[in-house]
Amino acid sequence: MSKPLTLVLGGAASGKSAFAEKRVIASGSNRIYIATAQAFDDEMRAKIARHIAMRGDGWTTIEAPMDVAGALARTTAQDNVLFDCATLWLTNLLLAEADIARATDGLIRALRACPANVTIVSNEVGQGIVPDNALARQFREAQGRLNIQLAEEAADVFQVIAGIPRQIKGAET
Repeated sequence: MSKPLTLVLGGAASGKSAFAEKRVIASGSNRIYIATAQAFDDEMRAKIARHIAMRGDGWTTIEAPMDVAGALARTTAQDNVLFDCATLWLTNLLLAEADIARATDGLIRALRACPANVTIVSNEVGQGIVPDNALARQFREAQGRLNIQLAEEAADVFQVIAGIPRQIKGAET
């Protein structure tokens, strides 16, 4: 990694995005938000609007539902990037029937080459029951593998539960 990478894991609505945003804001650097969500319905449009409002001003947003590597390539050493989130990125790729292994390899290469500090938000999905259908099982396995690879690359890894962050890898552990 040319710059530090931080991974923030947690369940859905755990407070992981808010924690990650606070860390990026505290950096004082140019704030870049790589957004992977796609609004296909009113509920998702409302969720995205809430996230934008909570973030506030001072962010440059790059919409990258599938091309996060391309978005990372557009950053500079003066930027502090929030990639939110790896789970939606993976979902977008799965639904598009993309080559997940190839996309993940490209993402890891892009992260290693990225001149900016990067914080990645991702869902921890491995603590639930075994899904009852093949697509859900494929997603859970792919998400687990992706999180493992991201954690290996990251200097710092945090787990957020009920809005409470706990560092599980890094200098403070």
